[in-house]
Amino acid sequence: MLGRGSAGTGSVAMIPVVSSTTDSQRDRIDGCQSTPVNRRRRRPNSTDLVAPAGSFGGMTRTPTPAAVIALGWLAGSIPFSNIAARIRAGVDLRDVGGGTVSGTALHGVAGFGPLAVAGICDIAKGAVGPVLAGRDRPMLAATATVASVAGHNWSPWLGGAGGRGISVAMGALLVQGWPGTVVLASGLAAGRLCRQTGLGSFVADVALVPVLARTRGRAGLLAGAGVAGAMLAKRIAGNRPPARPGVDVYVHRLLYDCDPGAGGTTT
Repeated sequence: MLGRGSAGTGSVAMIPVVSSTTDSQRDRIDGCQSTPVNRRRRRPNSTDLVAPAGSFGGMTRTPTPAAVIALGWLAGSIPFSNIAARIRAGVDLRDVGGGTVSGTALHGVAGFGPLAVAGICDIAKGAVGPVLAGRDRPMLAATATVASVAGHNWSPWLGGAGGRGISVAMGALLVQGWPGTVVLASGLAAGRLCRQTGLGSFVADVALVPVLARTRGRAGLLAGAGVAGAMLAKRIAGNRPPARPGVDVYVHRLLYDCDPGAGGTTT
């Protein structure tokens, strides 16, 4: 309020105004002014909705080692070449040539088209185990790689028969250790150019171990030794016993993937 001073001076005296605002109300006002005006509740984004790894029902749940190995083996055991041969030619590849369930045998009875489809499926099934293992579990991925090749070579759906596992190993090693895929593909291509597919793949199998050990360490050593061991063991055992058992016959199988006097049947 303003009041008049004495008439003689004509000055105006300032009378203090008493505020009706209490201290508690002033504190609340000060708090509101220091807080941002746009104080909206944060809307959850997509990452907030994903359950943590290992949680029940979470999309990122990590499969157990046993599940990874079992699924890798199961995928590897699917005999795509024999399925294609039955569909396109009505033939069981175990009854063709040396009885090897392979891409070479499939090409002989059904042509290139079924061979290409079955080959892609074989490469893809080899990658199942290593993909499930993930990059943070390299030793498990290596074990799953070996399981995939073993499932292909001794398929339970074929009574223990199978192929040699090269296509499956190439698919698995694309995930686990791509230099191994290059080694196998190079050996296979060189062998076909020289009309010695079995010998070319044998050289690639032997080279697989040092190459993967050097480029991928202990996990590469495990994968290379396991894959090479499974493929070489299947070459010796074959899908049928030899007509004339003997050391020379098994050595011939190991080197050329066939019995003496027979054509090679690798893949």
